[in-house]
Amino acid sequence: MVRKITLLIALSILILTQVHAGWGGGNGRGWRGGQEQVVDSLTSEEAQHLLLLREEEKVARDVYDLLYQQWGLFIFSNIASAEQRHMDSVLAQLQRYGLVDPALQPGVFGNQELQALYDSLILQGTSSEMDALLTGALIEEVDMQDLHEMLEATENSGLTRLYQKLLCGSRNHLRAFVRQIESRGMVYQAQVMDQAAVDQIVDSPMERGCGRRYR
Repeated sequence: MVRKITLLIALSILILTQVHAGWGGGNGRGWRGGQEQVVDSLTSEEAQHLLLLREEEKVARDVYDLLYQQWGLFIFSNIASAEQRHMDSVLAQLQRYGLVDPALQPGVFGNQELQALYDSLILQGTSSEMDALLTGALIEEVDMQDLHEMLEATENSGLTRLYQKLLCGSRNHLRAFVRQIESRGMVYQAQVMDQAAVDQIVDSPMERGCGRRYR
């Protein structure tokens, strides 16, 4: 378990580093059909974050879809639908700024680090029902960490609203997964976030305005 969590953190760092190096070239440009397209209102870092976020949300959706097929727990189906809405929200921003959508078919990622991340999460989540729920909680913790970093890196009001909406959803998702975990007799321990931060989230009620409630 610890080894897989360490891999996840390391992969997250590698993903962000490679995206910074490979998308946009640091000059505020995206790519379409091999030709540069100027992104007028985003910094290079903001554009890179949007591209990364689109595929990160896809990792969550694809993992939850597969875990629902494996275990038949409605929480995975419900949250997969929410992740699709998150993906759609990010796609709207990509289209607004003329960035090419990097998302491919389910379970397939152009970024090989994201592919490895997806594969490791599936391996963990298909081990047992409890491991599946812990995988869901882990995904939400990592998503929140990344979204907080993205919030700190932008002054764009549209992106700020997007990131805050996604954070709200991730907090609700974490609450739902922890409820399922603890209903099975296990006390949930934070996996990558500070324990105090996780406790503050899960001990507070579901938030309204960022999506439906999850079983």
